[in-house]
Amino acid sequence: MLHESFVKLFWQNFTSVPEAAAWFHVQPVTVKRWLSGWMDVNPMAEKLLLIRARGYLPDDTRWTGFKIDEHHCVIVTPDGRRFSPRELMSWALRFDEYHTLKRMYELDYIPRRSNVVTPLPFRGGRRIKEPKRDTVTKEKKKAYRKAQAKAAAKKAKRLP
Repeated sequence: MLHESFVKLFWQNFTSVPEAAAWFHVQPVTVKRWLSGWMDVNPMAEKLLLIRARGYLPDDTRWTGFKIDEHHCVIVTPDGRRFSPRELMSWALRFDEYHTLKRMYELDYIPRRSNVVTPLPFRGGRRIKEPKRDTVTKEKKKAYRKAQAKAAAKKAKRLP
């Protein structure tokens, strides 16, 4: 990392030298030397600064725009929404309840599958050719209900 980019990123993430010194676990004099350019920045300090700037999330295209607010202990989405760890743990249960109720009351719906749109990185060149469908369309449901109704009518005719 160049000295100018380190200084710029430093002041974007820290308000004072003592705060940064506590973060990097060094003396404030060391941080002042890094900022003045008198001494080369420790490579580990550069990595720590990048981690703090990114918000502890991996350098992956799927996490672009997401950040972690360490003071409030929440994940911030690119839209600005905030999710706590407890709230994220309950999402799987909410998702299952929602789809169970939809199926139980036979409401026509097609859930969106967002995990198929973005190709996964580092898969050895294998990519998903087309999204898999695990739900039934409205037309297929209606055709199935009509077939069931016809079968029930035939069965009712046979039985006196």
